[in-house]
Amino acid sequence: MCLITFAWNPGSAQPLRLAANRDEFHARPTAPLMAWHEPTGLIGGRDLEAGGTWLAANQKGQVAALTNVRDPRLATPVNAPSRGELVASALQSDDIEAWLMTLAKTEAERYAGFNLLVATQDHLWHLHRGYSGVALTEVAKGVHGLSNATLNTPWPKLTAVKHALAHSSPDNWRSATQNALHNPSQAADAHLPDTGVGLALERQLSAAFIIGEQYGTRATSWLTLNQQGDVEITEQRFGPLGRFEGETMLSTTFSTMLSTTLSKSGNV
Repeated sequence: MCLITFAWNPGSAQPLRLAANRDEFHARPTAPLMAWHEPTGLIGGRDLEAGGTWLAANQKGQVAALTNVRDPRLATPVNAPSRGELVASALQSDDIEAWLMTLAKTEAERYAGFNLLVATQDHLWHLHRGYSGVALTEVAKGVHGLSNATLNTPWPKLTAVKHALAHSSPDNWRSATQNALHNPSQAADAHLPDTGVGLALERQLSAAFIIGEQYGTRATSWLTLNQQGDVEITEQRFGPLGRFEGETMLSTTFSTMLSTTLSKSGNV
């Protein structure tokens, strides 16, 4: 993922509502949202090049999501493993909190920079691997967001999607966040971060919904986790120049997809 906003309300009927965009090269092979055959018990999309994922859930009511960190000061370790493997590894752990603590203490710096969110019905953790080091924190109740910095860094597109979620209701949160996540407008130069990629690319990446021939927003996802541990994920997929390629909805309470591809035509 490259842009996530989420409402965390532990103790409520629906502790987690999350909406997100995944940006990637269109040529990178990707499997759509599905029930995984190996390892079993997970649902999510899948990066077929490295084998990992950016957003997934398991049948125990646990959720994990990942964004990369973009910072010119942060060097990528030699032979760094794929960050996408962290999501599946978290969801296969027998003790997620202990696994996160071990990752934070001994393993996280093997990877390039990342943000990892891991949620149960009662707890939500954020693990950040950035220039200043590794930090594991438990997320407070409220509306939050992640892009390619750390939690709640006020990049324009992140501020906009957080605002959309914060001012929505449980009945209209998906449509409200969809409008924000599918906004192709770029930020003014004065508000751009400097992540070491040059001005032209900073402009392109500042849009919530990136439209490009080679690189762009590949998927928008909405996820809910209820107090019973049921997770539902809806994924919309997009091709070059924002072409809509289909929608899938999948729940951990069923072994088959609830909705399959709806369309393969039209743009955002």
